[in-house]
Amino acid sequence: MAQRINPEAFTPGEYIREELVERGWTQMDLAEILGRPPQVVNEIVAGKRSITPETARGLGDAFGTSAQLWMNLEASYQLSRVSAKDDTVSRRALLYGMAPIKEMQRRGWIETTSNAEVLETQVLGFFEISALDQPIRFDHAARKSTDGSLTPAQLAWLYRARQLARALKVEGKFSTASLNSALAGLSKLKRDLEEARHIPRVLSAAGIRFLIVEPLPHTKIDGVCFWLDASSPVIALSVRYDRIDWFWHTLMHEIAHVKNKDGMESPTLDTELVGVDAQPFEDKADEEKAADLFAVNFLVSQAKLEKFIARIHPLYSKLKISAFANSNEVHPGIVVGQLQYRKKIAYAHSRDLLVKVRNIVISSALTDGWGSTISA
Repeated sequence: MAQRINPEAFTPGEYIREELVERGWTQMDLAEILGRPPQVVNEIVAGKRSITPETARGLGDAFGTSAQLWMNLEASYQLSRVSAKDDTVSRRALLYGMAPIKEMQRRGWIETTSNAEVLETQVLGFFEISALDQPIRFDHAARKSTDGSLTPAQLAWLYRARQLARALKVEGKFSTASLNSALAGLSKLKRDLEEARHIPRVLSAAGIRFLIVEPLPHTKIDGVCFWLDASSPVIALSVRYDRIDWFWHTLMHEIAHVKNKDGMESPTLDTELVGVDAQPFEDKADEEKAADLFAVNFLVSQAKLEKFIARIHPLYSKLKISAFANSNEVHPGIVVGQLQYRKKIAYAHSRDLLVKVRNIVISSALTDGWGSTISA
């Protein structure tokens, strides 16, 4: 059986030699016709010199063909010299498509490397899979304003939260009684800003793992509730909005998920809980509505808030809001947040009461981000 030879393996010079034989020309003749030095023609025929667009035009005119033919022959030959087995680019493209590689490297979640094999090993290990074609599974009940699917960045954030949670020890054992004790303890902390530093300790005593993971760009994640096992709940917050109302509402929303045993089979990811982009209450799933109602009532008695609204609407002032908050032993910024969500005041109203809380919380909570990297 005759061996098949890939025509792309021939240099363009081989085809030129055939054309010369067909016409009875010598290389010197072709050099005279092209107006080029004989040495240049000899190097092209020998495959030692590439065909330039100018040479391609001359060969086309000399042999009655198109210049494109000779450019195509040159391009095909050059491509044939590149190993088809080198899949480095395609592998790297696949990795960059499945995860926010540069951001994960910047955060220290995976090693910074230009070696595709090392990068692949890092990504496979991070997502706990054995091959690139294996699906990344982190069961979830995602509530988003779009189609409910997770983006690569959201998946990466979730995996990082789970990695850290596995390494986090708690003081107590989780139970209904320990949770109720934690709720009583948390109720005493919602009045003064500085008291937020005690939250990790209160939750740890109840057997609840609590951590902070800085959000990745464009993820819109507020928090998540998941379980390492049936008696090990985890709450992770992103603190993407550094405001006391956002922090406390998100925290209590996730605690409600723990209380209701949400996320035991599929972790509950929450996005866009508070702010101008928050999902309308009526559009939420039942478990999300229940978590919201628990959160707002734990923070502020809704019956008392409604009486307050009926009494002073629409003449809200910082003085009146602060007096109501003080009488209900809650920080005034939390009241402002609830009034904003109810659309009783504009989002620009009393913004100075929406004080920052992140630095206070991360001083005592396991935190990944804002310059802090943890080995997990």
